[in-house]
Amino acid sequence: MFTPAFAQALGGAGGGATDLIVQLIPFALILVIMYFLIMRPQQKRARDHADLIKNLRRGDSVITSGGLIGKVTKVVDDAEVELEIAPNVRVRVIRTLITDVRAKGEPVKDQA
Repeated sequence: MFTPAFAQALGGAGGGATDLIVQLIPFALILVIMYFLIMRPQQKRARDHADLIKNLRRGDSVITSGGLIGKVTKVVDDAEVELEIAPNVRVRVIRTLITDVRAKGEPVKDQA
């Protein structure tokens, strides 16, 4: 049933450490590719969003995650800003819900 050549191939299992390294190389390559294609761009996007949120000031036209477009009228504290979404209609919004700054504006003069 078994030829002598086949029996020798099954019985001679030398170099176990190199076989393990060769088997782990594809997994290591997949991890490296995932890091550069998924994790790094996501970290960069999160860093850019944090900078955008930190640099908000009065007069900026912003878009919220709910789709509201408004102008920042007041920076309440580190967590909230006040937006004017229509004439004389102001809402307080959590800073992290602001997704984009459409236009950097000149600071609004106090009207009240």
